[in-house]
Amino acid sequence: MAALNFKHLRYYWMVAKTGSIAKAAEQLHLTPHAVSGQINEFEETLGVELFRKAGRNIELTDAGRRILTYADTIFNTSDLLLDELREQMSNRRRILRIGVADAVTKVIAYRLIQPALALDEAIRINCREGRLDLLLGELALHKLDVIIADRPMSPGLNVRAYNHLLGECGLTVFATSALAQQFKGKFPQLLNQAPFLIPGEDVAIQARLLLWFEEHQLRPSIVGEFDDSALMKAFGSAGAGFFVAPSAMKKEICQQHHVVAIGDIPTVVEQIYVITTERRLSDPAILAISNTAKNDIFGRG
Repeated sequence: MAALNFKHLRYYWMVAKTGSIAKAAEQLHLTPHAVSGQINEFEETLGVELFRKAGRNIELTDAGRRILTYADTIFNTSDLLLDELREQMSNRRRILRIGVADAVTKVIAYRLIQPALALDEAIRINCREGRLDLLLGELALHKLDVIIADRPMSPGLNVRAYNHLLGECGLTVFATSALAQQFKGKFPQLLNQAPFLIPGEDVAIQARLLLWFEEHQLRPSIVGEFDDSALMKAFGSAGAGFFVAPSAMKKEICQQHHVVAIGDIPTVVEQIYVITTERRLSDPAILAISNTAKNDIFGRG
């Protein structure tokens, strides 16, 4: 016997389920003559009669009824398979691999990335945090799609990538209310001899912040140095010292870390970049990050 022809099997199944060649032909978008011919070929292949006339109608033979049980199982299973595949397709999300430099304020990182999750295209983010030089190595190996950083990639690096400035803003000094009460006075002089948490030497703004201290003849007591901005804020929210963060996130940082804004340093500017392998941004998710920065975070003022 030749291999089972599933097209013939479906035609037979449709006729058996509808009880009429005409109705089956209508559902199959074929002519009754075409369906009848396919049924005849199927019977010849199997060597059995599947239908017989019953007045003006047709009915299944004993062989036809036995085959119907198998056909039901086959096509019900195929429908379940198609439903499963459709569900998987609808739930399939493109992975966007994002590197976030330690120095980037995590509130800014979240605000930048969040709109990418609201696109019509289903996206799953995979975030990696670390030092910028290590993240650039992963970008070069195509293990990352984009890096969010506080500085541009140095021109001497042998990495084929491009810097895209998202925005910039000044800094604000924060502290817990209890700590602020201990150092009353006019800003910025109240910072003199006050405990201070500063960004680490790998953070772009450290040198500019230390220079600002010198220009204002301030000698704060440096009690901590942090490459990780989140860890610095954790110490700051515990009252270990004053600390700085981007002014654009002033409201969010006060709410999240239960601190108060002490004063602004507009002359010490923090910049945020995305670094990609694209000369011009075209990925919709990365464009959403860029537009959020320019139109919302850094464009609010």
